[in-house]
Amino acid sequence: MAVSESQDHSLDTIALLRKELTSEDVPLARRFRALFSLKHLATQTPGPQVAASIQAIAAAFTSPSALLKHELAYCLGQTKNLEAVPFLRAVLEDRSEDAMCRHEAAEALGALEDLSSLQIMKQMKDDINEPVVVRETCDIAVDRIEWAHSDLRNNETLKPSDFASVDPAPPMPLSTQTPSIPSLQTSLLDTSLPLFQRYRAMFALRDLASPPDLPTAVPAVHALASGFKDPSALFRHEVAFVFGQLSHPASIPALLAVLEDSKEESMVRHEAAEALGSLGEEPGVEDMLKKFLDDPEQVVRESVVVALDMAAYEKNGDMEYATVPTAIAA
Repeated sequence: MAVSESQDHSLDTIALLRKELTSEDVPLARRFRALFSLKHLATQTPGPQVAASIQAIAAAFTSPSALLKHELAYCLGQTKNLEAVPFLRAVLEDRSEDAMCRHEAAEALGALEDLSSLQIMKQMKDDINEPVVVRETCDIAVDRIEWAHSDLRNNETLKPSDFASVDPAPPMPLSTQTPSIPSLQTSLLDTSLPLFQRYRAMFALRDLASPPDLPTAVPAVHALASGFKDPSALFRHEVAFVFGQLSHPASIPALLAVLEDSKEESMVRHEAAEALGSLGEEPGVEDMLKKFLDDPEQVVRESVVVALDMAAYEKNGDMEYATVPTAIAA
């Protein structure tokens, strides 16, 4: 089949974005914008540009930056395209790779609902030689894939979400009763429950906090913030990620406390930094972030650079955190 002139133009753009994304000489913030441009192109109508965009994203897995590689895995999981599976499996199965990247690869495979990855992740979730964050993520991903391919999914009614993301777990199903924030918080904090179920409570609380002027928004934010006391770093990092999606000012004190805690795991602090970046329009947020530009942890330093770029984007009112040319985005 002949490639149209517009497709040709798209492939040229993808090649340029790939070059920018994979170059260690390009500032990290620009590479992130290139990445989100490629993610945008990878989710368009199926065609040559989709496969080329997925391959371009995966090409950057050679980077030494754990932050960038973890973001690559996240974006591949959001494509809803199984062409991303081999690249993600390679990251997950590479024991020499940073645990934060491997966790994100497992989560992405769960988001893609990839049945072919079930067996390997079932083995990993019970392998005591694997890092805890990888084991816990595989546990959630297995439950998500099994839920996605079960009758339960078809029989559940889920509240429409304001967020386009494919999440590690769906929110709790709707019932005849209005969901109670205290009961959801109880499930959120109950360490005897499977992580998948607790994540479902987390995303139900997220949806009760959006839009931000809902009467349930601030109480839901406070309930989510209580999750920062959880013993699981994976769980705490997901709370910070959810706050980044919500961009609710009520989350700022909790996020700052996480970022300031030098004893907190770097994967949690980095997520808190990026969540603060999404709140860049709020007074004082940029000054908060700048204090951590010289943080001892590389992933935190890099996250602050990206967060400050995100904050600048929020203040400028740009439509999308990306560098997609108008002709391509149309």
